[in-house]
Amino acid sequence: MGLSTSMWAGVTGLMAHGEKMGVVGNNLANVNTVGFKSQRMDFEDLVYASIGTGVGSSQLGQGVRPEAILGDFSQGGFETSNEVTDMAVSGQGFFTVRDRNNQATYYTRAGNFRFDQNGFLTDPNHYTVQGWQVDALNLRAERANGQTVTKIPTRGSITDVRLDTLALAAQPTDNVTVVTNLDPRTGSKSTSTTDPAFSLFQNYRFNPTRPQDSPLPDTAFGFQTTIKVYDQRGGSHNLTVYYDKISDVNGKEYWEYMVCTDPTADGRTFDVNGVPVNMASDAHAGVLMIGTMTFSDSGALENQTAFTLNAGAITGSVSDLSNWTQARISGSGYPVFTANFRSVSGASVTTASNAVSMSLNFGIRSASTQWNATAATDASQIGYNFLTNSPLLQGFVPSTLTRNNLATTNYEASSSNLYLSQNGYPPGTLQSISVDSDGVLSGHFSNGQVQELYVIALTDFSSPWGLKREGSNLFAQTRESGDAVTGRANTGRLGSVASNSLETSNVDMAREMVQMIQTQRGFQANSKIITTADSMLSEVIQLKR
Repeated sequence: MGLSTSMWAGVTGLMAHGEKMGVVGNNLANVNTVGFKSQRMDFEDLVYASIGTGVGSSQLGQGVRPEAILGDFSQGGFETSNEVTDMAVSGQGFFTVRDRNNQATYYTRAGNFRFDQNGFLTDPNHYTVQGWQVDALNLRAERANGQTVTKIPTRGSITDVRLDTLALAAQPTDNVTVVTNLDPRTGSKSTSTTDPAFSLFQNYRFNPTRPQDSPLPDTAFGFQTTIKVYDQRGGSHNLTVYYDKISDVNGKEYWEYMVCTDPTADGRTFDVNGVPVNMASDAHAGVLMIGTMTFSDSGALENQTAFTLNAGAITGSVSDLSNWTQARISGSGYPVFTANFRSVSGASVTTASNAVSMSLNFGIRSASTQWNATAATDASQIGYNFLTNSPLLQGFVPSTLTRNNLATTNYEASSSNLYLSQNGYPPGTLQSISVDSDGVLSGHFSNGQVQELYVIALTDFSSPWGLKREGSNLFAQTRESGDAVTGRANTGRLGSVASNSLETSNVDMAREMVQMIQTQRGFQANSKIITTADSMLSEVIQLKR
């Protein structure tokens, strides 16, 4: 052991410091690499040999070797970008990409993504970003129910993020929300000696020979509001809701309402006395629903009724209130009507197979699809009886109805619209996209619609230090990293997604320069060990002389 051992200890030092310089050099080379995570090399002492000493056996070190190369997964800084598809993860997690050729999955912090010619969102290696498709039907239903959507629903398993169409098909309106304040100081504008709850309906008269004339005089109602709705081809139509006060009895206030459309756009056909009748030729063409509203003494909407034309054969005439029966209640708890704007066969009543119906939301909804057992089953039953038999107007079961955050009111303030909304739209083409902090990728279309399309997936590991670096800013799962845990941004321990941003390298240049100096000096010191040991061996050889 002796001098040769010293020389070989110096050799291990040269080799270890040379490799560490490689780590430092790689860090500095990637100081501007998107999403790069720096590394550091730690040393450990090599084996020890036992030697005899004056106090017994001791150990003599044989040099040094690299102990481990550890990754630094601390957060890098953000660099702003003009591209929406440039994304960065703030916090824990990796974007997931897939090689469509061999189905291999990789993970990256570099979010410099772009859509390719086939609509796939890819990284520079042409690997496809992974995410979940948004469940558009479920999302639409939640919003129609008046729910506050805090988590965008998805369907199926994780898949390729792909914009496979640049067009958005027309969506017919199937939910209309009309929330107003109806001034209780308003006097009844339209009275009836037989059916005060349906004066609006009785005073409505459409003249097919003079379609330009208004079927309801301006003096016949207390308030009206109009909203634009859409048919299944994207055609727009005006929907008007008329309101008029009925009476104020025992602290409760009663109003009637009537939902109408342009009479010439009414495409419904009914069997009246055995004869098919086109609704557009009737005096009540355009009337889609009639009903009542009951307000409490505090001005809150308590209940409502809703009637539409009988789905079966009509006896007498459309003007007979007995032919206006309880409307169907949708699964979301709102009464439903249909206009059949396209004059489709078998689509004139809400129960027809081809019907494109709309639910009407005044701010309260039923927990059941069945009307209250005490409520009037057709409009003719109400008459004056509601003054002594108020349950006739309790359409929804009072104990189970739900009041939305926004609901029609009866406060002493001018009658006005509080909130108008409908969920139909004409066709459109994709204009731009956006990505929010939850990783939801949305398309913005020429018709003004914003459609949630995908939710970008993030993946984390129990030990990211065990990931294998594949180059090209990619990591691969290993046994040491643990299984991949894939989820949505801002859930669990996963971070958020920042669009129009790129995570920069987390290499600290000042630290690396200091490491370079220390490594260089360590290398020089070890080279001196070799040259010094060589000089000592030379002296030993000279002893023979």
